[in-house]
Amino acid sequence: MNNMMYPIAVIAVVSIVTCTLRAFPFLLFGSRPLPKIIHYLGKALPPAIMTILVIYCLRDTKLTQFPYGIRELAACLLVVFLQILRKNMYLSIIAGTICYMILIRVA
Repeated sequence: MNNMMYPIAVIAVVSIVTCTLRAFPFLLFGSRPLPKIIHYLGKALPPAIMTILVIYCLRDTKLTQFPYGIRELAACLLVVFLQILRKNMYLSIIAGTICYMILIRVA
């Protein structure tokens, strides 16, 4: 029984912190209008974070050695194609990830 208390305590603390952090903006702003900086950050941060994630994921791609980044390029092109075609972020990310995982296992 003692073995189970540590994981349960960790999950409880993480849950409380997560709920508190998610409730904080509502408690802070209440029904007041959001400041302009919050609106700006809401528009500017998602594309910036996605750009950083793409750069981070592609940082170790070796363009001068076989397979010359073909797997990464194929997965990126699939994501861009699906995003243009369907405009569904979840579909694009999931399909690109599955495509990349298949390509690194096959090739």
